[in-house]
Amino acid sequence: MDEWLPIRDWTTSAVREFCDASDIAHHWAYDSVPGAGDLNGSTRCSCSICIMANRSDLILAVRRRPRLTALYAQVEQVRGHRFRQDLSIAELLQLAQRRGGPAPGIVLADDGPEFDAMAAAVRAALAEPPRRTLDVDPDAPQQLGLLGFGDCGSCGL
Repeated sequence: MDEWLPIRDWTTSAVREFCDASDIAHHWAYDSVPGAGDLNGSTRCSCSICIMANRSDLILAVRRRPRLTALYAQVEQVRGHRFRQDLSIAELLQLAQRRGGPAPGIVLADDGPEFDAMAAAVRAALAEPPRRTLDVDPDAPQQLGLLGFGDCGSCGL
């Protein structure tokens, strides 16, 4: 029998205790800097800029991945959809520029052919009309969610 998301209902401290007891290393995104082991980074390991994340994690992600954030902002601007109904990428960029909040610890340059290819594909898609139209109130803010290119596979959206 498969048990889907067996630790979903565990507390954060219970998960950490389990990992520590079984020598399972946690992902570096949970730390202030990779390898610190201080668990002062993201509270959850998900898509870098995930619509399910809390504001602190989103600010940290924006500070860690400026090039990816710029791509999200471009999609938001061209398509006219908000990242989340309660928060746009433009607003996140403003929040990330303020003093305080989580320090990035590391800034990912997103250099390399894989990111460049993905960015080129996104920009090419933005040059085309949307594949589908949304039957919504045009004056209501819409949710962008995951660049509009399918689901991430981890959060079920």
